Amino acid sequence: MSKHPQKGIDRAILRKAFRDSFIKLDPRYLIKNPVMFVVEIGFVITLYLTFFPASFNEQGRQMGLYNGIVSVILLITVLFANFAEAVAEGRGKAQAESLKKTRKDTKAKLFDQNGQFTIVNSSTIKKDDIVLVETGDIIPNDGEVIEGLAFVDESAITGESAPVMKEAGGDFSSVTGGTKVTSDWLKIRITAIPGESFLERMISLVEGATRQKTPNEISLTMVLVSLTMIFLVVIVALYPMATYAGVKIPVATLIALLVCLIPTTIGGLLSAIGIAGMDRVTRFNVIAMSGKAVEACGDVDVMILDKTGTITYGNRLAAEFIPVGKHSLENLARFSLIASLQDDTPEGRSVVDLANQQGVKVDEAEYRSAEFIEFTGQTRMSGTNLPNGAQVRKGAGDAIKQLVTERGGTIPGDLNTVIERISKAGGTPLVVSVDQEVFGVIYLKDTIKPGLIDRFNRLRAIGIKTVMCTGDNPLTAATIAREAGVDEFVAECKPEQKIDVIKKEQAQGKLVAMTGDGTNDAPALAQADVGLAMNSGTVAAKEAANMVDLDSDPTKILEVVEIGKQLLITRGSLTTFSIANDVAKYFAIIPAMFTVVIPQMNAINIMGLATPQSAILSALIFNALIIPALIPIAMRGVKYQPMSAQRILARNMLIYGLGGVLVPFFGIKLIDLAINPLLKLLNMG
Repeated sequence: MSKHPQKGIDRAILRKAFRDSFIKLDPRYLIKNPVMFVVEIGFVITLYLTFFPASFNEQGRQMGLYNGIVSVILLITVLFANFAEAVAEGRGKAQAESLKKTRKDTKAKLFDQNGQFTIVNSSTIKKDDIVLVETGDIIPNDGEVIEGLAFVDESAITGESAPVMKEAGGDFSSVTGGTKVTSDWLKIRITAIPGESFLERMISLVEGATRQKTPNEISLTMVLVSLTMIFLVVIVALYPMATYAGVKIPVATLIALLVCLIPTTIGGLLSAIGIAGMDRVTRFNVIAMSGKAVEACGDVDVMILDKTGTITYGNRLAAEFIPVGKHSLENLARFSLIASLQDDTPEGRSVVDLANQQGVKVDEAEYRSAEFIEFTGQTRMSGTNLPNGAQVRKGAGDAIKQLVTERGGTIPGDLNTVIERISKAGGTPLVVSVDQEVFGVIYLKDTIKPGLIDRFNRLRAIGIKTVMCTGDNPLTAATIAREAGVDEFVAECKPEQKIDVIKKEQAQGKLVAMTGDGTNDAPALAQADVGLAMNSGTVAAKEAANMVDLDSDPTKILEVVEIGKQLLITRGSLTTFSIANDVAKYFAIIPAMFTVVIPQMNAINIMGLATPQSAILSALIFNALIIPALIPIAMRGVKYQPMSAQRILARNMLIYGLGGVLVPFFGIKLIDLAINPLLKLLNMG
């Protein structure tokens, strides 16, 4: 699923996790995990009874030894839970350490009010300062390019070695502190205050220092606390009831019963599952601003996708000039060239290249000094105002037709036929006009990224609807949507319409995800439940989103959603396994507690456990050992396969529900067989 494969756990991480397991025994920390806090209290009580068994009228060397064994097992249970969390945290901290190496107090060239720069320590740079970075310089902090054009090496952040071009204006003007200029120069306005750069926040998030429990984690924690309190009340009430009935139940046995009944397995792994989920996203080179964002990915119902750069490669190139009306191919190519000389977009450059290939020549110096009209989402056209007053435009068919009509011109009869033919072929028709006349159409070809149909089918299989938003006309949009396999599309879509699409879906109770990189995408990214911004995009887009893709690959949101679903499935599967475990533990401990006074209870000792002490200790040992046994699953995640919610539930119940019942029966029996001879040796059998 990821181009960043899951690596094994480093030995240094394991050593540190082992040390942290003991540090986390601090009650001030452990109280954040109520289930394991109860286990720790049980350890303290049984440890006390190991040395002072007479406190509850429990006499004899065997009782002290029995209490001691129970206390050791309880301590190991807590340590295993702490170890699971520490291992998950260790990976993030290791990544953070590698990132910290890129954070250096370098020198910066700071401009003063007179336009002269002085060299200062980068730590003194403030928000809105203007700095100069040249070849070989480290960018001191996050900022926006206001002048210049240069290639920037972002491998310190993204792990990719290919430099990225940065220039003033547009969607590639954002730069990140800690990256390195490899050519030319840039003048940058700093946009982050010291200590709050993207790199600083990234380190904090990866390290886990600011990780907050997600809504689902909080809800599940409340359920676990409720179950713990219910069993605690039952166990506390059981002691006087047994005493009244003349049954002598050791306190350590009651504590063992409590620990086996409460959901210790998921209680010990819950935090590790959440941390590991964020770690998997990070290893995929996506920074989630919160665990809630990752969790929301798993609940996404609708995915909003831009066509250009997401569904298609985005490099729409001019393939053909098609004149309409009475105009010639040469005139169309000439005015297309004039309209594109100052257009630095890939499409504009491709028009110039195509015209040059066809032998069309103009005085570039003359036309490059003419007024250039940039493309906007509102006008959906660009062009050049010539010195003689003529206005050359190229743009979307409906926009040019409206412009020509407003100027009193007429629309050639064959224009719609040409537009429709190009659109049906999946291309983009770019209509060219001069004043009130339409000269023809530039045929732009775009290419759909391979494999998208299968990926969209996978999303459809799990109930996620895909919606493509594009500024293209409806015919072009319909063709691309059909070839890509998206469920719906919105044609001639303006930035504000993306927000309307998102709000419409959210009004129906659906969670929406979308990608974007431009400033005009920021409102929609903020509105979406999951907003994935490109690292190459603007500061506004990254600030509005709750996830940032360091590789700037818009299609990655498809995999990010699958990672989110894997997180939810993992948590659900291990919760099911934990609760199912308790069923087997009932058949181990309850007969052991009451068989002496109620011989008929031995009928439910279906595991045939040797003695009451052996049964209780076997269940308790299994309860401790199952936590480290499940750490690999918590870290790696339950394997995700696209399928309906009903099938996921059925699969979960079959594997982790039924498995959670059967595994303890075999595990507890094997432990009983192993420890019973030892207990006899200690005269406890």
